[in-house]
Amino acid sequence: MRLGLSHNEQEKVLLHGTMKTIERYIVKRSFTAFIVTLAAMTGVVWSTQALRQLDLVTSKGQTLLQFGYITALALPFLILIVAPFAMMLAFIIVLNSMSRDSELIVINASGASKSLVLRPILVFSLMITGLMYFLSIYLSPAGLAELRNEVTRVRVDLVANIIKPGRFIPIEENLTFHIRNRSGDGVLEGLLLDDARDPETSFTYTAETGRIIEAADKTLLVMIDGTIQRRPKGGQDMSIVSFESYGFDLSSMIPEAREPTFKASERPTFELLSASPDDSYAAKHWDKLVVEFHDRLSVPLYPLAFGLIIYAFLGSPKTTRQDQGLAITTTIAVVTLLRTAGFGATLIVSSAPDMFPLLYAIPIIAIALAAWSISLNRRPWFVQRLVDGTQSLFNGIGRVFSKLVGRKNQGTAGL
Repeated sequence: MRLGLSHNEQEKVLLHGTMKTIERYIVKRSFTAFIVTLAAMTGVVWSTQALRQLDLVTSKGQTLLQFGYITALALPFLILIVAPFAMMLAFIIVLNSMSRDSELIVINASGASKSLVLRPILVFSLMITGLMYFLSIYLSPAGLAELRNEVTRVRVDLVANIIKPGRFIPIEENLTFHIRNRSGDGVLEGLLLDDARDPETSFTYTAETGRIIEAADKTLLVMIDGTIQRRPKGGQDMSIVSFESYGFDLSSMIPEAREPTFKASERPTFELLSASPDDSYAAKHWDKLVVEFHDRLSVPLYPLAFGLIIYAFLGSPKTTRQDQGLAITTTIAVVTLLRTAGFGATLIVSSAPDMFPLLYAIPIIAIALAAWSISLNRRPWFVQRLVDGTQSLFNGIGRVFSKLVGRKNQGTAGL
């Protein structure tokens, strides 16, 4: 009796190892392309959103570090939007590269089943689906809620909104504030405060430095090394008093810090449908809470639909004579139409919350149709008509363009 594996068993083990290697190869390349694409797309979207918050630095007096922190709080929400499209581009890049290098043809010629390419596509799609569920259910609403808190804090910040270097700022009627500069650690330099609120006497405070502090539930302006000029209104007399340290109460001038009103996208997922009876926003916008809840649970299904659609169009081996560019264009068109249908369903459910199953039906139907197409190993008739229509459109555009170029060449030759 011979020990060890037979020749057929050795071939099976070798083939199994090769299959695992190919699957890891596809997942690795997809991951790399996804990260690069996601970073680029998120960076572009984030920069446009950050410009909208630029007044935090220019007019609200916040530091660049605070500006970066506040704008970064929206990143989970932005990633949630662009991740499916970044995954789509990553799959297109990988499968198109494998088709161009004849790797798909070699895999098919080796007798391997179509699951060899489909499996890593599904695995990676499920990974992105899991990531999106984490972002959608927890991280994105938490980030947006913290962003709301920070923006509210900035809006009631006296230093950020009222005290601006080089300007005379009327804090309230007959009370004017001026500073020469404000250092990074919060010290106010070259301070002047003119207080004419008393009907009989006006006061002018000057100080080398000052600082706003919170103490005993009060907001105090503590001035160091300055003077107080006291002048009776309508008179010529003036008295000047020097001081080393003096505290001026600003509590009555601070806008009341109110609790922010959280919108639907900023609320914890499992509190959307269980708002308290005294919640005025929930009572007024109950339909938005319903739409937001079901949108968070349905949107992460789109990566799985995208992955199956992309494989259905690009996962099969093609010869060099077949137009890969047309397949890529059609894939992008189908995926874009699918996501647009999802956005449209959101608008419909916003006006009719009872139709929330539509949010789930669109991605689930797309998943079912794509899986059916893959199992048949051919495209459904309506998809084939879409492909044929797209090809006819491109051919028509090409013929028109050729005629225009031909006429231009004839005119040039006549000259």
